[in-house]
Amino acid sequence: MVDRHFSLPDLADLYDHFNFWRCSPQDDFYLDLVMDAHSVLDVGCGTGKLQRVARERGHTGRLVGLDPADAMLEVGRRDRDDIEWTLGDLASGPYGGGGAPFDGEFDLIVMSGHAFQVFTTDDELRANLAAARRALRAGGRFVFETRNPGARGWQAWYPEQVRTVDGPGGRRATCVDRLREVAGDLVTFTSDYSVEGWDGPRRSRSTLRFLDAAALNGFLGAAGLRVSAQYGYWDRSPLTGTSEEIITCARPA
Repeated sequence: MVDRHFSLPDLADLYDHFNFWRCSPQDDFYLDLVMDAHSVLDVGCGTGKLQRVARERGHTGRLVGLDPADAMLEVGRRDRDDIEWTLGDLASGPYGGGGAPFDGEFDLIVMSGHAFQVFTTDDELRANLAAARRALRAGGRFVFETRNPGARGWQAWYPEQVRTVDGPGGRRATCVDRLREVAGDLVTFTSDYSVEGWDGPRRSRSTLRFLDAAALNGFLGAAGLRVSAQYGYWDRSPLTGTSEEIITCARPA
């Protein structure tokens, strides 16, 4: 099931206000990769911010934004119609009988914004990694990041993390993240959104998986993907046990 802050239209409309371009150094990291690839699949693309900026910067190849939340895709559609906005997921392909899973079509597959962490079970992870391997052309790359559990990033959500931005129409918008549970490698938190003029906050509940590098690389290898590079941060610094990120570049084995 898709989290409410992606599936509800009024919350999807807030996404780009809280996650504006270059609010994270990941944006330039991924944009460089996209601009160097002819055909790109952005898995869990959300509002398609990365693909939209790539078009603005002159990308002329194929750009596909894939997401299971139509409310997020609608934000992207309103901005650009020269991107293939596709409702679906990597393992199943397009929803609603719109086609089979992708097969040998992409030079680059990306998953940004920690989207990789929504795969909370081994079966989900295996199915999606196998689908990524299948969707790549020979010599293609699959690039994504996941939060390193060694950095214990979930502590930022306890007791709460408050963010305030100018939302739609210049109205003040606030998001409060709170840690709810840590169970093994699964971390659950809630996000409460408020906007001036609303009758009350909207709450979304999320569970993410925090895999360490050894476990992650084991799943990649089993799916026929080999790690070609792995970094601890967006400046391509080496991965350590306490690095903030595990940024992974993988190719078909």
